[in-house]
Amino acid sequence: MPEEIEVPTEHLHETLNEAAHESSHGADHGRRHAGGAAHEANPFNMRVALTTALLAVIAAVAALLAGHAANEAVLEQIDAANEWSHYQSKSIKATVLASKVELLGNLGKTSSEKDAAKLAEYDHDMEKLKTAAERKEADSAAHMRHHVVLARSVTFFQIAIALAAIAVLTKKSGLWVGSLALGVTGAVFFAIGLF
Repeated sequence: MPEEIEVPTEHLHETLNEAAHESSHGADHGRRHAGGAAHEANPFNMRVALTTALLAVIAAVAALLAGHAANEAVLEQIDAANEWSHYQSKSIKATVLASKVELLGNLGKTSSEKDAAKLAEYDHDMEKLKTAAERKEADSAAHMRHHVVLARSVTFFQIAIALAAIAVLTKKSGLWVGSLALGVTGAVFFAIGLF
């Protein structure tokens, strides 16, 4: 089974905790120097932290769904392989029986009615098995396409989260805006993956 996509958030949590700690110390410092009036020293860090937390949650859901789609694709492919194996088994039996009927005919003997009925049954069974196997293969391919779209969304979310962490460290709002743009792109792929 494919490995599940993980959203690495350990470093993000550390960075955001440090930024929050910095903000709370700055707010304490601001309260002391402003005569006790509470004001937030760095609302930027708070906005980045909130949007990053939202991105991480959506990324985790997208990763879960992507893993599920990949697992379903593998299971459908296994089912298709089983159907093809059953088809091959019936094909071998039909070939052996057809050879028997042909050999008897070449020897001037007639085969039984049961043999003709059995050959018709094999043909019917093989057609059903072929249809089922092809349907399973198509289902597997659909699940894999679904997985790829959701995996793309996870990738965009991960990059957005990393960029947000860089934005907090560098205090550059442009990086945060870029993070939001990547998050929106991830959200578009996530929405496509849901439908």
